[in-house]
Amino acid sequence: MEHPEAQHGAHGLGIGMVGYAFMGAAHSQGWRTAGRVFDLPLRPAMAAICGRDPDAVRAAADKHGWAAAETDWRALIARDDVQLVDVCTPGDSHAEIAIAALEAGKHVLCEKPLANSVAEAEAMADAARRARTRGQRAMVGFNYRRTPAIAQARRMVADGRIGVLRHVRVSYLQDWIVDPEFPLVWRLRRELAGSGALGDLGAHIVDLAQYLAGERLVGVSALTETFVRERPLPAGAVAGLTAGAAGVAARGPVTVDDAALFTGRLASGALASFEASRFAAGRKNALRIELNGDHGSLAFDLERLNELSFHDHTAPAADSGFRRILVTEPDHPYLEAWWPPGHALGYDHTFVHQARDMVAAIAAGTDPEPSFEDGLQVQRVLAAVEESAGKNCVYTPVPA
Repeated sequence: MEHPEAQHGAHGLGIGMVGYAFMGAAHSQGWRTAGRVFDLPLRPAMAAICGRDPDAVRAAADKHGWAAAETDWRALIARDDVQLVDVCTPGDSHAEIAIAALEAGKHVLCEKPLANSVAEAEAMADAARRARTRGQRAMVGFNYRRTPAIAQARRMVADGRIGVLRHVRVSYLQDWIVDPEFPLVWRLRRELAGSGALGDLGAHIVDLAQYLAGERLVGVSALTETFVRERPLPAGAVAGLTAGAAGVAARGPVTVDDAALFTGRLASGALASFEASRFAAGRKNALRIELNGDHGSLAFDLERLNELSFHDHTAPAADSGFRRILVTEPDHPYLEAWWPPGHALGYDHTFVHQARDMVAAIAAGTDPEPSFEDGLQVQRVLAAVEESAGKNCVYTPVPA
């Protein structure tokens, strides 16, 4: 089989991206910056961006540095100058676009969660396995793996620094829908988003827990809740929803969870707990994870994303405790190309690192991580959480 670098020419890798909103902007930053910071074996070329609104997608192309704009994702996949398709759309279209791109001979990066159902994720993983035999690569975008402190924590766990793992506890909290008058955007509709806080936030923390632990969840027990069950319709028509009577604001049902709380067991027997909520007033993007082992503990807080907290339980008790590791040294993950020690990185850098890793894998002819199979496994956990939550009933005490 021809080496992947030969397939793309000596220097370039044409990128086509579907979607231009929040994640589209973040991914654009990654593609625009990766080749300027890292010495990449292939140079990402931002060939085309795609969206349904011609004026909006053209404006996004101009703003973010894309050479061309398309309004049909099929046309984007068919372009000769596109070798990699980056899928940044709502979850209901992930499977169709990603599978079509793989079948057309393109590499694929797909935002998380991989799909809206296990069946869709299975079809995507199958397509990725078939494409692999042709030299194509597929990766799911769990960008928090690319935080240098998280990557350093994975190294430390793998090196045995915390010993035998006993506990993982992780939470991801936001507050952007606390107001009951916040409109019924696509993320609050099951047919578009698949699930609510569970898929949006829970997918990240399930992946991080398994990545850092180096093992998979084998069982869960869960509760979910939707606190506000009806919301105003956003401006403009909403497909499938009925407008209100004259003088009454049109409203529609919220069909996803607002919060998910679940426990789990890892393959080794270690215990895990998870909380994902978009109703934690005052928490904007608060992701926290802690791992406890018999030799020590590690903790990470996204609001202090250049730092790790590490406790060495083998040290003398008189001077032991958690200490701060500033993850900005040149030998920390990804830091060899950035600024001098102590000069902090931010959220957007995770997408630069994601682009770097994807390009490096394509050039080397190796499988990038996390793979579509990894995304499928997370999807199965999310489905198990929903199944468990559906079986757990509310206990009502009997009056005395």
